Amino acid sequence: MEKQQGMELVFGIHPIIELLNAKRRKIYTIYTTKPEPKAWPKILKLLPKYTKIEFISKEKLSKLADSTDHQGVVALASPFIIRKKFFNPEKEKFLLMLDSIQDPRNLGAILRSAHCTGVNGVIVTERNSTFLTPTAIKSSAGLVEHLEIYFAPNAKSAVDELKKAGYTIYVSNLENSKSALDVDFTLPCCVIIGNEGEGVSPSILKSGQSIKLPQVTADISYNASVAAGILLFLISTKNKII
Repeated sequence: MEKQQGMELVFGIHPIIELLNAKRRKIYTIYTTKPEPKAWPKILKLLPKYTKIEFISKEKLSKLADSTDHQGVVALASPFIIRKKFFNPEKEKFLLMLDSIQDPRNLGAILRSAHCTGVNGVIVTERNSTFLTPTAIKSSAGLVEHLEIYFAPNAKSAVDELKKAGYTIYVSNLENSKSALDVDFTLPCCVIIGNEGEGVSPSILKSGQSIKLPQVTADISYNASVAAGILLFLISTKNKII
């Protein structure tokens, strides 16, 4: 019952269902309990014939997942498919860039909002960032399985590629910024969300239109995932994506 090389753990009802619905990677083994979780019939209906099913104790599931938040199901799957080719502004008009997001739960929550608002692709900077851990996938409710994710070495190289491709860039930043309510958000575009504590990297602060969300007082700020969700919703509705 050990994780095998070349496989990734996925846990939780919705993440496993979305992984199966997306049909982009395989589930080789799925572990569950006796009696099975209430949602087990939904998973069983989607499982390919080649998937091995093993029944183990709840305690062993928690140990395997390194979490008690597994909802009674843990799967061994093929690795998440990372996009290798950069985005095309004619096809992928609405992008999100995440600069040094370090909390996997924040990452997952942002990716969930990205899917819900019609984002065509997500750029994640590798430097000082969390990866797509099982916790991040669980926090996205598995919706990351439907997204195109591209990893850039750092924020500067990502911005260079965005400019070369012809995207309009919007940088989320509290200082010297225009209210997002007053911005038209021209497509194709990419909105950049920065680190939970320090915000966007100083090297790219002036790489595009600086925007901020209105708030009651200047000495507070939205959580990174909340700010991302609001901005993505705003851009999506202004462009009639949703």
